[in-house]
Amino acid sequence: MYEHSYKKESYDGSNSRVNGISRTSRVPLYYQLYQILRGEIRDGAWQPEDRLPPENELAEQYNLSRSTVRQAMDMLAGEGLILRRRGQGTIVAQPTIEQNLTRIISFWEDMHQRGLAPGTKVLDRELVPAPDEVAAHLEVEPGEELARLVRLRLADGEPMSIEHSFLVHKYCPGVLKSNYANHSLRGVLADTYNINLVYARQTIKAVSASPSLAQELDLKPNDALLYMERITYSDLELPIEFLRIHHRGDRYTFFTELRN
Repeated sequence: MYEHSYKKESYDGSNSRVNGISRTSRVPLYYQLYQILRGEIRDGAWQPEDRLPPENELAEQYNLSRSTVRQAMDMLAGEGLILRRRGQGTIVAQPTIEQNLTRIISFWEDMHQRGLAPGTKVLDRELVPAPDEVAAHLEVEPGEELARLVRLRLADGEPMSIEHSFLVHKYCPGVLKSNYANHSLRGVLADTYNINLVYARQTIKAVSASPSLAQELDLKPNDALLYMERITYSDLELPIEFLRIHHRGDRYTFFTELRN
């Protein structure tokens, strides 16, 4: 059994870091600031209805441009963590209903709840250097070793979706050796590496199927797909997996239950 051997990086005077911002890192400055502010909100340094400093003060504090600060604030606003109110400035938002009701669910559990027989076909598995965008999402340096797992998801034998998982390999060495046709990735992470996935951030948008995706999903090119990107975090609040999923638009429906 592997124990957690990872921890959050501490910021100091080395590597040209100022107030947590690294000038030598290839992670974009706006994304670094977003992570800092998001962490302060999650850790309770900023409470709901607290007013955040104006953008010009944040720019001065972190020695950044106003446009860089605005990009970070736009990401926080898009995630529903902050609100911009005329005459009040920017405040920390109350937790949303969607956040309170969201639960991470595995594909196998999801299909069983729908009364369908789940299946998985592994299309590819390999160790790869982290592309810039994926590295930023996983808070690692570009080029760091990631485990990449590509799976075709089936329901009653019919294609449902294709998943591209990127995992920080140093947290789960050897993770690609497991049989993912019969075992869930989430279960392997918990049972073998003591990594419990507890929350995630995701976006969903409509896209058209490329010829290769259409062939794998038994569709015609340009048929509708639902494209999802998800960053999943452990109980130590570290990003473990960056997931890209293409769902068949004619087979998959998402819903959210809202209550007063």
